[in-house]
Amino acid sequence: MAGAAVLVLDTQELRTGAAVMTCTVGAVLGVMATVPARQFLIAVREVVIAVVLAGGAAVAAVGYAPTVSLARFEYTVLALSFVVVLGLVYRLGAGLHGLGRRGVIAVVVGSLVLAVILAYAEALRRYGATSVVGSVLDSASWMLDTVGGVPRPIQAALGVPALAWGTYMRARRRQGWWLCIFGVAATAPVANGVMNPSATLLQALLGVVYSLVIGFVLAYVVIRADLALTGSRGSRARRNEERSAVRPEPSRTRPLL
Repeated sequence: MAGAAVLVLDTQELRTGAAVMTCTVGAVLGVMATVPARQFLIAVREVVIAVVLAGGAAVAAVGYAPTVSLARFEYTVLALSFVVVLGLVYRLGAGLHGLGRRGVIAVVVGSLVLAVILAYAEALRRYGATSVVGSVLDSASWMLDTVGGVPRPIQAALGVPALAWGTYMRARRRQGWWLCIFGVAATAPVANGVMNPSATLLQALLGVVYSLVIGFVLAYVVIRADLALTGSRGSRARRNEERSAVRPEPSRTRPLL
C-alpha cells in the first residue's frame, strides 16, 4: 500500500521516505536472515548473505529516485535499523538478563567503537582541519585510482566483525544475538554506496568487498582470542567444540518469533 501511495502521489518526500524504509528493511532482513555458524567459514558465508540482501534492497531503493543528502540518508537508515534490530534482539536474546557478562562487555565495546567512528567522521566533515581532511580525501582518491574502491570504516571495523562473531556465538549461546545488533553497521552502509551519485556501481561494490576482507580478518582475530580466553586449547579441542555447537534456531526461511 505504501508503494502504491508513492507511485500515485509521486512527491519528493514520499519517494525519499520509501527509499529510506526500503534500505532499512533490507539492512534488518540481512541480519535477521543469518543462521548460527559452527565454523568461521560458515560465519563468513552468513555475513556475505546479509550484505547481498542489503545490497538488493539498496538497488531497489534507487528505483524511487530519492533526493537525498548522503550523510543524512546514511545516519537515518543506520539509526532506524538499530532501533528495529534492537527490538527484535531483545526478544530473541531473552531480554537484558540474557546478556551475561561477556555480552555486556561486547555490547559496551561495540557501542564505543560505533560512537567513536561516527563522531570522528562527523568531526572531519564539519570541523576537521583542512590538512587532515585533505589527507583523508587524498588517501581515498589514491585508493580509488589504485584499487578501484574505498572500504567503509564502520563496516570493516565494526559491522562485519560483529556479525561474524555474533553468528559464531549464536551456535553456542543465545547472547550472540546481542552482538548481531551491530551487524546493521555492515548492512546499512551498503545503501549509501549505491545512492552516491559520484561513485560508480563497481566502486561501491569494490568498497564493500574490501570492507568484508578487512572485517573478516578482524573477526577471525577476535573469535580466536575469545576461544583462547574462554574455550579449550588445541586444535582437537576446537574441533570437538565446533561439533558440540548445536544450539537450535529456526532455519533461514522460517519465522524467528
